Amino acid sequence: MKAPDREMAAALRENIANLTARQQAEAEKAPLSDRIADRITAFTGSMVFVALHLVIFGSWIVINLGWLPIVRPFDPSFVVLAMVASVEAIFLSTFVLISQNRMAAMADRRADLDLHVNLLTEHELTKLASIVSRIAERLGVDVTDPSSRRSTRTSSRRRCSTRWTSAGASRL
Repeated sequence: MKAPDREMAAALRENIANLTARQQAEAEKAPLSDRIADRITAFTGSMVFVALHLVIFGSWIVINLGWLPIVRPFDPSFVVLAMVASVEAIFLSTFVLISQNRMAAMADRRADLDLHVNLLTEHELTKLASIVSRIAERLGVDVTDPSSRRSTRTSSRRRCSTRWTSAGASRL
């Protein structure tokens, strides 16, 4: 492996390690309520949860239909079952919404960071294109191709930067 390739691989590993550390730090500093909501949401989105409900609700229905003569029906009209299922649905949907709100906030932060990186990258590429154009001029290389002139424009970066700043993304 060439030296620049090794340096790039090392930088990539370092960036991945930094991202992982940042994600772990964010998870650790999350409020207890968010961590609980995430765990509940993770459990309710699993096949274990589905199987548990099949067993519980299936047993409830079988017992209250009178199909098990050894157990007396305790909810023959299934009103209690409907109430339990409704209350459970209310709480589960609340936990899911809490988790989704937190994930949306994280996605917004990632999008802001991504936009910031893209703007910096475009700025650096614009400078690089300018340098390459000057080198081409000194070497006498014709750079009149319309696509090469377009890449040195900074107007799209300025428009994007202005929109980004006016949208309040400057809080980074």
